[in-house]
Amino acid sequence: MAERSTAAVDVAGNSGDEPLTAKADKATTDGLAEAQDTAEQSAADTGSERRDTEPGSTAPELHSGHRLARRYRLEECVTRLDGFSSWRAVDEKLRRAVGVHLLPADHPRARSVLAAARSAALLGDPRFVQVLDAVEEGDLVYVVHEWLPDAVELTTLLAAGPLEAHEAYQLVSQVSQAMAAAHREGLAHLRLTPGAVLRTSTGQYRIRGLAVNAALRGIRADRPQRTDTEAIGALLYAALTQRWPYESDAHGLSGLPKGVGLIAPDQVRAGIHRGLSELAMRALVNDGATASRQDPPCTTPDELSAAVAEMPRIRPPEPTFTAPPEYQRTTYQQGTYGRTQPGIGVTTPTPVTPPPPPLQSPTGKALKWTVAALLIAALGLGSWQVADRLLDGRGTPETTPTQTTTDDGDKPVKPVKPVKPLKIDGATEFMPEGSSIKPEQAANTVDGDNGTAWVTLQYFDYPNFGNLLKQGSGIVVDLGSVKDVSGLDIRMYRSGQKAEVLAADADASDPTSLADFSQRLTKLETVGSTLKTTLDKPLRTRYVLIHITELPQDGSANRFRGGISEIQITG
Repeated sequence: MAERSTAAVDVAGNSGDEPLTAKADKATTDGLAEAQDTAEQSAADTGSERRDTEPGSTAPELHSGHRLARRYRLEECVTRLDGFSSWRAVDEKLRRAVGVHLLPADHPRARSVLAAARSAALLGDPRFVQVLDAVEEGDLVYVVHEWLPDAVELTTLLAAGPLEAHEAYQLVSQVSQAMAAAHREGLAHLRLTPGAVLRTSTGQYRIRGLAVNAALRGIRADRPQRTDTEAIGALLYAALTQRWPYESDAHGLSGLPKGVGLIAPDQVRAGIHRGLSELAMRALVNDGATASRQDPPCTTPDELSAAVAEMPRIRPPEPTFTAPPEYQRTTYQQGTYGRTQPGIGVTTPTPVTPPPPPLQSPTGKALKWTVAALLIAALGLGSWQVADRLLDGRGTPETTPTQTTTDDGDKPVKPVKPVKPLKIDGATEFMPEGSSIKPEQAANTVDGDNGTAWVTLQYFDYPNFGNLLKQGSGIVVDLGSVKDVSGLDIRMYRSGQKAEVLAADADASDPTSLADFSQRLTKLETVGSTLKTTLDKPLRTRYVLIHITELPQDGSANRFRGGISEIQITG
């Protein structure tokens, strides 16, 4: 199943003891799931956050395959809780995965959810997961938002261990700056947990559920800036220690020992960056706890962002190189070759008298003089030939031969025409079934930079694009006009892709289907990191298709991803 990821936006599941995927099965089989919200309870203990407790309506009973507005097809129920449900869906108009929150129109929080979603959509900050639509339709209210298949929850990252100092610095810097910008526009999060923070494949942190998370759960706060600042401090604390800074366990993390209160991160685990430890304590003002030095606490995201900016920049760790093994001398190089090893019982051989130095005998001296004379003669002959050629060629204009002959001089032979790269007018994504992947990245394959690429989405269970694109996909190269193509050099995004290269007829115009590419340049086979070929006879075409039918594994046996880095056509 394509694009199923931990980056699915799950507002309800951001605050439970169990991970989102664990709760999803329970929600779909039992209907309504109970909220096990220890993180929220911890925040409530500070007195800055409260929840509406009015009874809610029952979540509408919808099933996979249901369509909203004849556009959004529900695929999988992620969670069903507190009268609303969250789904992974497909936008059939734009052919992309999206997330959808659903609740009845008569739900007591329906109006506030719509208002929060519309306010968050107006922010337009790319550091937040974007709200795409907020609609009231009949007896339903639904909010449509981005689905990030390449992103990973902070919860998943922390399950593998604490973050190193540079990564934790990037986390608190990016999140505090983003929340400061949101509060300047009058928007608060109030549900900022490890499940609400996503790390993309480029290292950027994105926040999901701005305003909408709290509205769906009926959460309000008297001091929203303080609530969000303490939440960022808790994220930094967890990133440094792999512990939740409260007594209760939450988000897959163990809480602090009961009765000891809030202790600094560098007292929980050795080797923690001192500046980041103090910064976490300044944000986590809990029962009077502050940093060890007398710096004022940070009570707003703006203050926390400024405190991060004042810190010395934490550089990424230097790459480590494994030292080569120490060179082992052989017994010959150690000087023991031919010697009798002690204790073997063999007598030592009689020393051999060394021979005289070479070429010191009368014969040797004669040989030296003979070789020297031959060398002098050879040098003289060579110098004479060079001078003769220079004198003969003086004043003769250079000419370019137009033809060559065979050894017997019978028939003229045409010179071999040099192969040169053809100018490429453009590149587009091959979409035979009308479904696009990442068309905006198609130009990366012809920009001359091997560091950029057209990369597919991550697909699940089936290498043939998750069994969603039966005819595959790829890149169509436009040469601008009909030209003679004699070869190609293609760098693949990764090895193991099943691909072929086809060309359209010379009279073809804007080919879009697989049948339009009738000329074959290479056979369909699994290729490595490069795909090169030289044709025996050039063919004439304007459009060349690099066609991919199956993708290699992407980190696990049931995930697949591929792509193309650079394309060069020669003629």
